[in-house]
Amino acid sequence: MNQPTTAPPGAGRITLMAAGELRDALTAAQRGNRSAAVASLMAIDADSWQAISDRLNALGGSLPELLALIGRQP
Repeated sequence: MNQPTTAPPGAGRITLMAAGELRDALTAAQRGNRSAAVASLMAIDADSWQAISDRLNALGGSLPELLALIGRQP
């Protein structure tokens, strides 16, 4: 039985650890803590990075755009 997916065709998997690191990075960026955001982003493995990038591209965006948007919020 086929299960529905929200990932673009051919996209890799994002590890649970990488998802947590991305969440932490976005939270840190929202709070204006750039060093913590960078540290969290640097902890993401290469395969998860590719999967994250693929998903953001499928949505018409990129990680730099997402971080800039979050950084502008009060």
